[in-house]
Amino acid sequence: MPRAVKPLSDTQVRQAKPKAKEYNLADGKGLYLRVKPTGSKLWLFNYYRPFSKQRANLSLGTYPELSLQEAREAAQKFNGLLLNDTDPQEFRREQARSSNEAQLNTFQHVAGKWLALKQPDVSKVYHDKIADRLSMYIFPKLGKVPIHKLSAVQTIEVLAPLAKARKLETVKKICGWVNEVMVFSVNTGLIASNPLAGIGRAFNAPKVENMPTLKPEQLPELMQALNRANIKLVTRCLIEWQLHTMCRPAEAAGARWAEINMEKAQWEIPPERMKKSKPHIVPLSKQALSLLEVIRPLSGAREFIFPADKNPRKSANSQTANMALKRAGFKGMLVAHGMRALASTTLNEQGFDADVIEAALAHIDKNTIRAAYNRADYLKRRRVMMQWWSDHIEKAAIGNMSLSSYKHLRAVG
Repeated sequence: MPRAVKPLSDTQVRQAKPKAKEYNLADGKGLYLRVKPTGSKLWLFNYYRPFSKQRANLSLGTYPELSLQEAREAAQKFNGLLLNDTDPQEFRREQARSSNEAQLNTFQHVAGKWLALKQPDVSKVYHDKIADRLSMYIFPKLGKVPIHKLSAVQTIEVLAPLAKARKLETVKKICGWVNEVMVFSVNTGLIASNPLAGIGRAFNAPKVENMPTLKPEQLPELMQALNRANIKLVTRCLIEWQLHTMCRPAEAAGARWAEINMEKAQWEIPPERMKKSKPHIVPLSKQALSLLEVIRPLSGAREFIFPADKNPRKSANSQTANMALKRAGFKGMLVAHGMRALASTTLNEQGFDADVIEAALAHIDKNTIRAAYNRADYLKRRRVMMQWWSDHIEKAAIGNMSLSSYKHLRAVG
């Protein structure tokens, strides 16, 4: 039977004197105070390793930095681990590794992993937008914070200036992206829960404002204004191209000649340029094809159909059409994106199938079975509808100049 050990007292520990050789004072249950010739005192936990049953010492800390009571609590914790066949030394190494890993997993580091995972599912334009907004508003103050230390309070404080500036739509989007990063962290085992789940409720919701657009009966007014406005040919073609194809501003501005299939008379937009990262085919009407012939002398030898004014090697900016519409007198009345709404309203009023219209607008069909049917059948029906829409635009331009109506118009730089 092992000899009972009398626990040490605070006085014994404090008054223990150094000797020529180091020695140990036992407190019981594996806890020892080692006194060195220099006078320094070190707490040790002595134990048998599970399975191998080899003796091992584990340093707990020095006295008086670690008190007798604190040393006993540490020894009690390690004795508890031994009851479950867990080696205290291995446990401590794992804790240190986990702590080091946690410190390295900063918000910016984890956000980078999340962005890489998200990249195949969104358009390049949208992916770049997320990265830019996080780099501008979040990373400067929260980027180096370990993900497990990030709190709702500090995140709200960082977003508060944006909310004060009434950039509520930006705040809403950033809250969503930050939460996606945190959910990713939970799902990959970096944190146990998401402390930022409710940060969006700390700010006012942005007011929903519809894109300014025109009524169907105002289409002739638009064509007349385009005829009279002082707009460069490339910009004029870009506006009419977007009007005829019903595409989004960024998709139109970034159109490439390589995406045009003249044999099939269609525009084949790759997934990386679409909002939902799904490929989109636009049947090209006779008028849309005529627009390509108008612009070809200016950009046919280049990559982009609508090149930028200052650097023709780049595409026109997605805001180019918006600025031109403002100069044409439509400020507050119509934006480039609103031309999609104008087309949708007109086509719905004319009795075209709503699903065909949605497919033309590249709105994702949540019914995957119907979506597969759309690809096979809707393209034919969309081709008929797109030709009707272009004919309608051409009629609205009677008496005015519509570039798509001029088969022999020669481009002038």
